[in-house]
Amino acid sequence: MIRAFLETAAPRAVNVVFVLEIAMGVGPLVGARLARKRRFRQHAWCQSAVVLLNFAVVAVMMIPSFRVHVLPRIPAKLGKAYYGLATTHAAIGTVTELAGLYVLLSAGTSVLPEKLRITKYKAWMRSVLALWWVVLLLGIATYTRWYVPHLFRK
Repeated sequence: MIRAFLETAAPRAVNVVFVLEIAMGVGPLVGARLARKRRFRQHAWCQSAVVLLNFAVVAVMMIPSFRVHVLPRIPAKLGKAYYGLATTHAAIGTVTELAGLYVLLSAGTSVLPEKLRITKYKAWMRSVLALWWVVLLLGIATYTRWYVPHLFRK
């Protein structure tokens, strides 16, 4: 069903992750809207759910795929879009996910010592939101390059 909907060469699980990641891209925008409406508890739940769900998807699907298909070809093949996009997506995505987890731990828990907690939440959250969308767009580009071969025929 999803395979037919997307009409790509991607396996069904990859298509499910692709659609899920796009939905998760909307989540932080919804969370930002909740914060603007001063509904901070709902904002926190929304952002936390997206960051944690994304962490799970990355750990279960993306890291294993990267280790098998991309990592063995670094640095020799980085000049090719197939590998360069995936590597850029992984690098910026790692920084962004870690930043999202840091904000979540800093703002939502008392796990971190006082010294390590952030004080300028807006700047951090806006930066993570911007990076999140860069990573999402790189993910879409990576998916397209890997699984939509008819766009790249010569």
